[in-house]
Amino acid sequence: MENSELETKPKRKLEKYQEVEQSIITTYRKAIWSRFIQAINEYKLIEDGDKIAVCISGGKDSMLMAKCFQELKRHGKDNFEVEYICMNPGYNERNRQKIEENAELLNVPIRFFDTNIFNVVTRIENNPCYICARMRRGYLYNYARDLGYNKIALGHHFDDVIETILMGMLYGSQVQTMMPKLHSTFHKGMELIRPMYFVNEADVISWAKKNDLEFLQCACKFTEEYTRTNNKEGESKRKEVKDLIANLRKINPKVDINIFRSVENVNLDTIISYRRGEEFHHFLDDYEEQGKIKDAKIDEDMLRMKEKKFMLEMGNGETIEVDNNTMKMEND
Repeated sequence: MENSELETKPKRKLEKYQEVEQSIITTYRKAIWSRFIQAINEYKLIEDGDKIAVCISGGKDSMLMAKCFQELKRHGKDNFEVEYICMNPGYNERNRQKIEENAELLNVPIRFFDTNIFNVVTRIENNPCYICARMRRGYLYNYARDLGYNKIALGHHFDDVIETILMGMLYGSQVQTMMPKLHSTFHKGMELIRPMYFVNEADVISWAKKNDLEFLQCACKFTEEYTRTNNKEGESKRKEVKDLIANLRKINPKVDINIFRSVENVNLDTIISYRRGEEFHHFLDDYEEQGKIKDAKIDEDMLRMKEKKFMLEMGNGETIEVDNNTMKMEND
C-alpha cells in the first residue's frame, strides 16, 4: 500500500458560524442547549404548524436564541416555521452596523424594520423604560402578525425571570413573574414565548466569550444619555436587584432557584389576597366557611382513627391486628 493511501485527509476548517453552532451542542450542551429544549418541552412553547418570529435585539441573548432555533430546525423539531426579525427603534448607525455584522458572521438571516420609538421615549419623563418596552413589543406583534406569524420569541433568560420576581416584590408591591409564554392582550391570536427561560446569563456570557463574540449591551438613547452625563440616578432598578441577588448568592448558592421555586410553590391558603384576571379574592371572603370545612375534616379524621386497626401484643411476643368491631364481637 502506498504512503499516499495511508495519509489522512486534513480536517476541513469550519466557518466561524459553524464553530459557534458546534459549541452550543458540545461545550454548552448541558448549560444552554438542554435548558433551551427543556423550556420548549416543559411549557409546550412550540406546537405543530407554528409560525414563529424570533426577535433579535442585537444583544447576546437574542442572538444565542436565534442560533438555538437554527439548531432546532436542523437537528430537532421541524414542525414549525421561523423568521428572524429585528426592529430598529432608532439605533445610531454604529449600533445598527454591529447587528448586521454579527448576523452575517453567525449566518442568521435577519429581516429589519424601522420605527421611531427612541425619539418618542426620550421625551417621556415618567417610566420611559417601561413605555419603551411596551411599544417595542407592540411593534413586534404587529410586524410578526403582518408576516403571517402567530408567535414572537423573546430572549429573556433565567436571571431576567428571578430579577422580575424580586422587582415586583421590592418595587411593585406584588408577587408576579415573567411567564414562559402568554397570550397577547391586544393582538388577537398572537402569543409570546421565552425559550431561554431556564438558561443562566452567566452561561450566555461564557458562550459569547468562548467564541470571541461581541454584542450590543444597551443601545437605548435614554441609557446613552445617562451614561454620558454619569448620572447615577439613571441606573435601573433591575441593576440594583441583579446586584442584590449576586450578594445573596455568596451566602446561599441556591438562592436563584429558590426565588424561582417560590412562584411555583404558591399556597393560596397562606396568601392574604390575590387576583386572577378581573377577579379579586381576600382570605376573609371564605374564612368562616373554610373553618367549617376544617372542623368537618377533624371529625372525619377522629372517626377514622377510632375505626383504624391497631396492634395488640401477645404474651409470646407476637402481635396481631385487631379493629374495634373485632374487639366488640370478642367481648360479646
